[in-house]
Formats: sequence, C-alpha cells, structure tokens
Amino acid sequence: MGFSELLDEMGGFGRYQWLHVTLISFPGLLMASQNLLNNFVSGTPAHHCRLSTNHSLWNLTRHADRRDVLKAFIPPDPSGTRLDRCSRYVTPQWQLLSANSSVNTSHLETESCVDGWTFDSSEFIATTVSEWDLVCSLRPLKQMIQTVYMGGLLAGAVIYGGLSDRWGRRSVLIWSYLQLGVLGSCCALSQSYWVYCVFRFLSGMAVSGIILNTVSLKVEWIPTKTRTLVGTLTSFYFTFGQLVLAGLAYWLRDWRKLHLVACAPHILSFAYSWWLAESPRWLILKGRSQDALKTLHRVARINGKPEAVDKLTPEVLRSHMSKELESDRKTLTAYDLLRTPGMRRISVGLIAVWFSTSFAYYGLVLDLQKFGVSIYVMQLIFGAVDFPSKFVALGMLGFLGRRVTQALCLLMSALFIFANIFVPAGEAKHTIPKNRMDSIDLFLFWGGGETEASVCFSKRALGVLLSDMQAIRTTLACLGKAFTSASFTTVYLYTGELYPTVVRQTGMGLVSTMARVGSMAAPAVLILDEVVPALPSVVYGGAAVLASGFACLLPETLNVPLPDTIRDVEEKWSGRSLAGQKRKKTDLSSEDEQVGLSLKQVKEVEGSGLNAL
Repeated sequence: MGFSELLDEMGGFGRYQWLHVTLISFPGLLMASQNLLNNFVSGTPAHHCRLSTNHSLWNLTRHADRRDVLKAFIPPDPSGTRLDRCSRYVTPQWQLLSANSSVNTSHLETESCVDGWTFDSSEFIATTVSEWDLVCSLRPLKQMIQTVYMGGLLAGAVIYGGLSDRWGRRSVLIWSYLQLGVLGSCCALSQSYWVYCVFRFLSGMAVSGIILNTVSLKVEWIPTKTRTLVGTLTSFYFTFGQLVLAGLAYWLRDWRKLHLVACAPHILSFAYSWWLAESPRWLILKGRSQDALKTLHRVARINGKPEAVDKLTPEVLRSHMSKELESDRKTLTAYDLLRTPGMRRISVGLIAVWFSTSFAYYGLVLDLQKFGVSIYVMQLIFGAVDFPSKFVALGMLGFLGRRVTQALCLLMSALFIFANIFVPAGEAKHTIPKNRMDSIDLFLFWGGGETEASVCFSKRALGVLLSDMQAIRTTLACLGKAFTSASFTTVYLYTGELYPTVVRQTGMGLVSTMARVGSMAAPAVLILDEVVPALPSVVYGGAAVLASGFACLLPETLNVPLPDTIRDVEEKWSGRSLAGQKRKKTDLSSEDEQVGLSLKQVKEVEGSGLNAL
C-alpha cells in the first residue's frame, strides 16, 4: 500500500482537503496579475514632444482647437494619421495652420524631444513609461522590465526548487508569500527605474516559489481518484484572475496603486498559510517521522476520522512509505534525460514545444496595445477565451490523441499569428457611417482626381476601413491566444505521460526552465518592430511552426500505460530494447532495480499540469 491509500483511510478528500485546496489556490487569482502586470503598469500612453518653454499651449489654444495648434509644432508621423511621437519642429510652422496650406513638411527642420514629452492621461493616469519617459530611444527599457521579471521567475524556479527540497514546501511557500507581499508592494514606492527592476526581479522569484510549492502541497494532499477533477477546477483560478486584472487596471489606472492592490493581499496569504500542513511525504523522507505522524493525526481529526488516529503508528507510516523511501535512494539525474535514444527524442521534442508555446503565448499577451482596441477590453477578451480553449483541448486530447492535438494547436496558433501580419494596423480618427456616403463623394473618391473633397473623403474612408480591420486583428489575435492556451493545456499532460516515473519530476523541471527562457525572450523580440513592424509576428509564428514539427516526432501516449523506468521508454518508443545494447553491467543492474519502483510520482503528474495552468 502507498501513501494515497493512507490518505483514503484518513477520509480521502475530506474537510481538511477542501480547506487546504481552497486556501492554497485562492492566491492564484493574483498570479495572472503578476505575469501580465506589465501591460498596464508599463502601458504606453499617447504622447508627443513637450513644447519649448517659450510657448504656452494653454494660451495658444484658448481660441483654437488644441490638435490643430499642435500641427505647427509637431510634424506628422510617416503614416500621416497622427502626430509624430519622437520629434518636433525646431521653430513653429504657423503656415501649416492655414486651411489652404500645401507646405511639404518633409523638408522642415526637426529635432528630438529635448524638453521631454507630454503624455495623454485618458487611458492611463500614470505608468512607468510616463514616469521615466520610456519612449523613443528609451523604449527598449520598457520591454526590459518584463524580461527582468521573467528572469526572476527562472531564478526562483532554480533557487526555491532546491530550497523546498531542503527546508520543506510549507516553509518556502510561507516565505514566498511574505516576499511577494512586501517586495511587490515596494515596487509601488520605487523612485527610479533600476530600483523598480530590482524589486520586480525579486517579485518574480517569489512568484516561482509560490507556484512550485503550491503545486507540490496541493498534489501531495489529494487522493489519486479526485486529483484530476480537483486539478481541472483549481486551474481556473489563474484564468479567472486574468479577468480580475482587467477590472482592477480599469478601475485604478495608476501603476503604483495597481502594484499595491496586486501584491499587498499576499501578506494576508502569508498570515493564514501558517495553518497549512507540511507535506508528510517530505517529512518522512527527511527522517522526521514523528512530525509526519502528528500532521497526519491532525488531518484525520479534522476529517472526522478519529479511529484512524489510533491505527496510524510510526511502523504503519514507514510501511506505507517504504517504496517512496526506496525511490528517493535511487533518484536519477538530468543526464538521464538525454542518455538514451528514446529519452533524447522525448526531451528534445518537449524542449522545443515548451519553449515555443511560452514564447508565442507571451508574445501575444504582453503587447495588447498593438491591436488598436482598448487594452482593458483586450485583457478581458484574452482572459475569457481561455475558458472554452481548455475544454476544447481536453476534448481533442481524448479524440485525436496527444501528438496530433499538440502539433495542431501549435500550427493553428502560428496560422493566426501569421494572418495578422496581412491585416493593416492603424488608428482610425476620422470615420463616417456608410449610409452617408452619397454618390457625389463616391464620384470624387473614385474619379474626381486630387481635389480637396476627394482627399478629405479618402482619409475618412480609410478611417472606416482601418476601424473594420482592427476588429479582424482582434479576432485573429484571440484565436491565436486560444490555441496557444490549448497548447499549454496539452503539453502539461503530454509531458507527464512521456517521461517515466523515475525521472518525471526532473524532466518537468527541465522543460519548465525552457518555458521560462521563452517567456524571457518574448518581450525582447517585440523591439524588432522598430526594424520591420511584422518581424515579431514572423518570429513568434515561425517558432510555433518549428515546434509543431518537433511535436510530430513525439510518441503517442493516448491509452498507453505510463512508463515507470527508462527501460520502459526505450522498449516502447525508441524502436529497440536496451537489453540488446552494449552497456555496462552496472547500468543493467540499475535499470532492473528501477523496474520495481513504485508509482509515487504518477499521482503528482495527474494534477501538476492542470494546477500549473
């Protein structure tokens, strides 16, 4: 009998498990806020060069429209639909305000924004961009904030993953709540860009500590038969959190207030997390049998099973954990993920899939302003689309299988990313209802020549067209995000089924690290739109296409028993048995011993993927 059977004797999924899962999952509502916070705290408001101190816009606009007056100071951008954001005329060009002006502005002398910028406050009251002028030549520093945060996630996965094995899941989780609550709130108090980046890096480390130990504590306290259902339901905390983020950002619109609201509640999580019980599996593996016994007695009493308290003794506990103890002594290393042909095939394929899925996902969700729709509406739509995408993915997994679903999701996400390249982007400022397009305007537009009326109508018609194009861009982006989310759902389950029990957690750690690398690279690639606007989409979509090819090389696992050892993997999926290969006798002995290992980590995989979503 294993530890799962012991949990069943103590009430299965009883009162303690209900409270445990609820309390440990609730902070997930704000985890999405952390990952996607940069969209709002570093949103780029509409802006233009600040006028020189010799001119007061207030005095100039008392008897004229503000936008018209600005044309004398700020040149149009290359598209001609709005004012340039990074330059101004050296001297005011008053002749441009004349209704009959035909001055060629391309030859007028301009200069950079030496006096800073003026930011529009209709969409954001204040952001890090308007606070520290992260525009024009300093625009890469905006994307650097997200890359620094993702670097903190990667560092936290490495550091806190090891510390949780040494000091315990509960201890590291409690510390991570405190670190995120305090240092995340300190981001709101940062007075300089670099101090802010340091606090974001440390916040990212704390988020990794919370996610890793939340998954471990959740999985290790839930019986096997209820783990899949509970894992599915709790995964929607993160999805619903995306909708919460949209509401908070729309309500506050100030980056400092949003940071406080997104981070300070974790101090409450720190306060109640002391009630959570440590993993008894970890306690017994660390030789703390008495502590594990006290913890299990407490859980049995909360679940209303006092008779289990009398039956559970140190000897009974060790007998249930004997196989786990044996597995712990035979832990393999990351080298075993690449040592044999079958394992190499799996690891290389999964590395490509995890990297590309994370790369494309964050490439879409970290630049919501490019779609020309309200950033708050886009966040709401992007969050809502995850609900059907997860259910669709689960249906495809059962009908089409893992390999086809994985490759299809990646290919479809790439298709929609590429499709958006061919849809014009722009800001429609002059739109008119279609029913007002009379025959005279149409005649002027199609055959009237370069008349004032035809030019005016051309601009208005173009505005209508661009407005319609934005709806198409938004739809394509939502479909791309939906398939990318479905790819995430698939790859978590697929990875657990491909790796054998003896190295499953090590394999999950490797591919999760590659996902973090992808998420770090995604915001940096956004800077390429300064070279060619379509280049970031080409890179994101190309990576997804390449990964779909790697996914086709992976073995199918639908209705296939989970492998326990590396020998199982080689015999099932490498096309040859390890028994026929030349290897050292010690390797044969080690593999033979591993055949009999318990399925300890199988129970972890059933819930870990869905929980981590």
